[in-house]
Amino acid sequence: MNFAPDILERLARARADLRMGVPILVRDETQAFLALASETLDDQRLTSAKSLSNELVLVLTARRAETLKARAYDADLARILMPRDASTDWVRCVSDPADDLKTPMKGPFKSERTGGASLHLMALNLVKSAQLLPSVVMLPIENAAQFALDNGLTVIPKEEAEDLLLASSPMNSVVNARLPIQAAEASRLHIFRPEDGGEEHYAIEIGKPCRSQPVLARLHSACFTGDILGSLKCDCGPQLNAALAQMGQEGHGVLLYLNQEGRGIGLANKMRAYSLQDQGFDTVEANHRLGFEDDERDFRIGANILKELGFSDVRLLTNNPRKIKMMEDTGIKVAERVELKVGENEFNRAYLATKAAKSGHLL
Repeated sequence: MNFAPDILERLARARADLRMGVPILVRDETQAFLALASETLDDQRLTSAKSLSNELVLVLTARRAETLKARAYDADLARILMPRDASTDWVRCVSDPADDLKTPMKGPFKSERTGGASLHLMALNLVKSAQLLPSVVMLPIENAAQFALDNGLTVIPKEEAEDLLLASSPMNSVVNARLPIQAAEASRLHIFRPEDGGEEHYAIEIGKPCRSQPVLARLHSACFTGDILGSLKCDCGPQLNAALAQMGQEGHGVLLYLNQEGRGIGLANKMRAYSLQDQGFDTVEANHRLGFEDDERDFRIGANILKELGFSDVRLLTNNPRKIKMMEDTGIKVAERVELKVGENEFNRAYLATKAAKSGHLL
């Protein structure tokens, strides 16, 4: 009899720990590191970390390092050597671009360039998947197994977790039921739950689409501000309503509502990006200053749900070529791209221009 959590469950536990400010241990066959999320780091745990080692590093993505003019010797990330007197305020000042314009000279920084950084990258990916600022404080730990046991810490072995962090979790159908909506009375809502403990995703099936023909489909990423509040800063709400309306008019279709707020960085980081946009940066620049890529979404989730529903061919309502490529890379044939140009206004005109110029959207 074994009730111990498997690696997927431990990864879910690690994300929850990091969000609450609890450190985790990442290890491979030769070394182990304590990892503390910068956003949730407190004074007490930073002091405790300093008592363990003089080799603390602040791990940032290459995007954030570029903004700070810090060397990213490890390609995907930079390991910045932390001053002995570094405080939690210092950590957050370096990690969070909120005050970059007020205090542009944050360095100079010295970056670690020796030793492997694969464990640092794994910890950084875990913090990103927890939808925290992509920044983590790390230090080496001796006798890691005993240290984890003494402190009740979650341990993530590289050999078990590395590939899972890059993979798209399988989706399991939980339940579906008839749900008449304004766009179509004949509609059904399907709930899908990922095996990795992540957020659930939804499929709204309009009518009874034939599984042997290309179905009118839309991959729509959740947008609380646009879909619910009617934000004028984006075109998400109008796109959602227009897609459902077109499916209602045609009598069939599938809209996948994916919980990937803010292009996959989460609502809190999206609001950080909005704050940076108020300072004059465009959408892509704001994401990069935060340490994210232009778009962190995983559209393989949509492809997996379509397959679970029995669809293999789609007429895809999109202006985003990246969605088409990811659909086809994961075995969903895109028989036709159906354009969806709605919702432009004076508040989002520059945002839409940036999507076209920098992200390749067909607008």
